[in-house]
Amino acid sequence: MGQSIKAIKEALKDVKTLAELETLEWHQDERKGVQRALLSRKRQLEKEAALVEQYQEMSLYENDILAHDNKAIICGIDEVGRGPLAGPVVACAVVLNEGHAYYGLNDSKKVSAAKRAQLKSALEAEATYAYGIATPEEIDDLNIYQATQVAMIRAIEALSIKPTHLLIDAMELPLDIEQTSIIKGDAKSVSIAAASIMAKEYRDAYMRELAKQYPGYDFEHNVGYGTKAHLAGIDKLGVIPEHRKSFEPIKSLTTKLF
Repeated sequence: MGQSIKAIKEALKDVKTLAELETLEWHQDERKGVQRALLSRKRQLEKEAALVEQYQEMSLYENDILAHDNKAIICGIDEVGRGPLAGPVVACAVVLNEGHAYYGLNDSKKVSAAKRAQLKSALEAEATYAYGIATPEEIDDLNIYQATQVAMIRAIEALSIKPTHLLIDAMELPLDIEQTSIIKGDAKSVSIAAASIMAKEYRDAYMRELAKQYPGYDFEHNVGYGTKAHLAGIDKLGVIPEHRKSFEPIKSLTTKLF
């Protein structure tokens, strides 16, 4: 009798490529359990291959910069929190480590919470990164666009190394550093996607802590966006310092008070 199905399943874990999988003699094994195991491993490898291909496509901007200057220090920058009614706008600047391979990086809105946490831990261990914040008061004083610029500049200036080229998600910064602005860059550049993931995880954690300080606004779920529960909290409990007074309906509510 040949190997047990359990043993074959274990052995399939060591098969790393679709080409290698196709050469296995187990394809001739008529047992349904073996065929299911082969199909399952094939689907896993196809998924992994798709992630590698996506990562390569999202590395084109970085590779093009390095092709012209192999010593370039590339920094991806993105922000989270332009739209909420409460809380800061948070930017992150990330310089990926040499030989990086954070498969699954993408626009943070397209990545599951579990995968975001996994990627954040991996990036914290290897990449160089820093955060920048613009407060609700600064957002009100400047406007959200300029406050976002401020947060991004603060993140870049907080880095332990000075980048030579910035890849930015749909934004230009008044800095004397070469930069490329990419529309929907968090889905097109691994560096920007990394910044997107890090910024979202940081801001979400901030809003969960804020929920403990200000219960009743459902910040732990809405992270400051104007959901039904958040608006109900404002009606019941009023406006707090973390609310953006220049954003509606906060603006109209605060205007009525004075």
